[in-house]
Amino acid sequence: MRYNLFIGRYQSPHRGHMELFNTFLQQGKPVLIAIRDIEPDESNPLTAQEVKELWDTVYSNQPLMKVIIIPDIASVNYGRGVGYEVNQLQVPDNISAISATEIRKQVMAGETGWKEMVDRSIHEKLSQLLRSKQK
Repeated sequence: MRYNLFIGRYQSPHRGHMELFNTFLQQGKPVLIAIRDIEPDESNPLTAQEVKELWDTVYSNQPLMKVIIIPDIASVNYGRGVGYEVNQLQVPDNISAISATEIRKQVMAGETGWKEMVDRSIHEKLSQLLRSKQK
């Protein structure tokens, strides 16, 4: 099976990401989410394992979805004739406007508007994870 690869930090997973993934899933095409194993910091508070668990929850009933953790990367490179494409997908403005930074800010401030940007299945877990990281 050949996967459609998405590499990211996903701090936090949101509907914008899902829009991209679902473009392929709705066509019956497998998706591979590759989570960069970064050192958590203020801007990226979740560990790669925590992000993986969130995506595993969102897509628990989707057999065409696979989620893995990869080492942090500096670049993605390819040579001529490698047998795959590199594509930039376009999404509607309301989807591209979704911000993981804004989601984190709202969660930390105790606001609820972020819930519209995140799959319902991870509301509680995401809120708990982010609030546990507050200093």
